[in-house]
Amino acid sequence: MAEVAEDYRKYLDPRTLAKIGALDLRARMVVEGFISGMHRSPYKGFSIEFAEHREYVQGDDIRHIDWKVYGRTDKYYLKQYEEETNLQLMLVCDTSESMTYKSASAAMSKYDYGISAGAALAYLTLQQQDAVGLTLFDTGIYRYMKPSNHPTHWKTLIHEMAGKTGPKKTGIRAVLDDLAERMGRRGLVAVFSDLFDSVDEILAGLKHMRYRRHEVILFHLLDPDERTFPFKQTTLFEGMEQMPHILTEPRALRQRYLEEVDLFCSRLKKGCRDMGVDYHLMDTSDRLDVTLSQYLAARSAAIQKYKKG
Repeated sequence: MAEVAEDYRKYLDPRTLAKIGALDLRARMVVEGFISGMHRSPYKGFSIEFAEHREYVQGDDIRHIDWKVYGRTDKYYLKQYEEETNLQLMLVCDTSESMTYKSASAAMSKYDYGISAGAALAYLTLQQQDAVGLTLFDTGIYRYMKPSNHPTHWKTLIHEMAGKTGPKKTGIRAVLDDLAERMGRRGLVAVFSDLFDSVDEILAGLKHMRYRRHEVILFHLLDPDERTFPFKQTTLFEGMEQMPHILTEPRALRQRYLEEVDLFCSRLKKGCRDMGVDYHLMDTSDRLDVTLSQYLAARSAAIQKYKKG
């Protein structure tokens, strides 16, 4: 069985996946790859948001008793979590021009990588009979689909995500502010973006989402060139999202560039942690099934630790 699983996983290299034009097939392969050989899906219990208390009744699992409340009231109450209700997942995909970037060392553009990950999560969610919605944005939201778990919804999502990039810039705050008000009931929001915006603007938008009690996962998509800046010869950098072209000697800029990228990611990660937002950096040269399974496994462990605490 292990040999069969390994044979299957060799087809999940990003360059192999990139050759698959059909997004639905690509997403299914990613899902099969990271649950292959596992006894249970790491996706189980995706939401950890605490919802409310209810009184204990005979037969309930005593592990969920809130002993702090018992100490104050001398009565038994259970903690209830959002995962006990139907999950609503909202995929939020950045379609700005910078998302089309793909270096020679990457198999897919940032957009293709992001929607492949999003489609895989949507597939899992719909398989669990939960609902998935979709938001496409650049400077603002231009496509919004309410969450649904209808059997035909999968094909609709795939059709809407495929090939939707354009020439505009990224406007994270306006998008998150808008989305926070549009979503009626609290849900799980998965954002896929290279986050070419200011940290303060991004965090302000996330703060609004948390104020509306939505749970947020921020998938930060970067090409390997953007993380390592491997350029050595005099290079013409073509501006995207209305930025100017720049002809420069990259070796003179490399150290400062890497410091700025590290500072940006560190500030963003800390800000997310302080607000209870999951931040996950995704390098588009990494295998999708591996990076998703690592994230979901870490999240599953956090859920168990949260409940036991």
